[in-house]
Amino acid sequence: MGRLARSYALFVASVRVLRAHKGLAWFPVLAGIAGLLVAAAFLTPAFFTAHVQTGDVRPSAGTYVLLGAFYLVSAFTTIFFNAALISQADLALRGDGGVPGVGAGLATAGRRWPALLGWAGLTATVSLVLRTIEERLGFLGSIVSSLVGLAWRLTTFLVLPVVLLEGTGVRDGVKRSVELFRRTWGENVAGTAGLGLIGFLLTLAGYVVFLGAGFLLGGTATVFVAVGLAIVWTLLVAVFTTTLSGIYQTALYRYAADGVVPGEFASVDFADAFRGR
Repeated sequence: MGRLARSYALFVASVRVLRAHKGLAWFPVLAGIAGLLVAAAFLTPAFFTAHVQTGDVRPSAGTYVLLGAFYLVSAFTTIFFNAALISQADLALRGDGGVPGVGAGLATAGRRWPALLGWAGLTATVSLVLRTIEERLGFLGSIVSSLVGLAWRLTTFLVLPVVLLEGTGVRDGVKRSVELFRRTWGENVAGTAGLGLIGFLLTLAGYVVFLGAGFLLGGTATVFVAVGLAIVWTLLVAVFTTTLSGIYQTALYRYAADGVVPGEFASVDFADAFRGR
């Protein structure tokens, strides 16, 4: 099976799981709502604590504190709901009759909140360091930041399932993720990149259809409606692909950790997709 065909097979298998358990899509929706609330809670006071001089907004010490707290809480919010999604995706993939639920997912993630907060702090710190490198070194910094960031994402891809499902701390979770990454190699990159590509193509298709129709029909009101529909479509695609990514991440973890191929992924050649290095 070629890489593109295998990536498509992984996508189809993830869609099958989502079709059987549509409630999994609520987690990205709740994450988006919580993210907006967090932004409003931190960015609004951050703006009012800044010094306004001759038309320029200059951050004060309090503003920097609020922005730092916003960065950490935003990372934690995203990670918390991803963890809740993974917990219920794992329940769906086990096929033992368990029914995934939003409340059960939030409760499971809630029991692991200290470790999730620690992981949020680490990921936020790494992101800030990479951004600083990119800003300080210019073009060279962008290359270094991209390469290091890619290596970081690949080697820590399974940290969240490990921390949540194995009950480890952040440090052991990172070590375990690196171990699993070395043990099973193959479509880790192709699978995630494939989902990203499908998301991009779906988003692009929506913009072409909605904006194209809006401009062809003409009229200011029609164009505004078309732009609004395109934005809504983009949000729906984001929810769709985020949910599929969580399902795929969980399936990959189960195969890497236990050598078990979930039933919905039986048509995918996992032995070839995750070649041992």
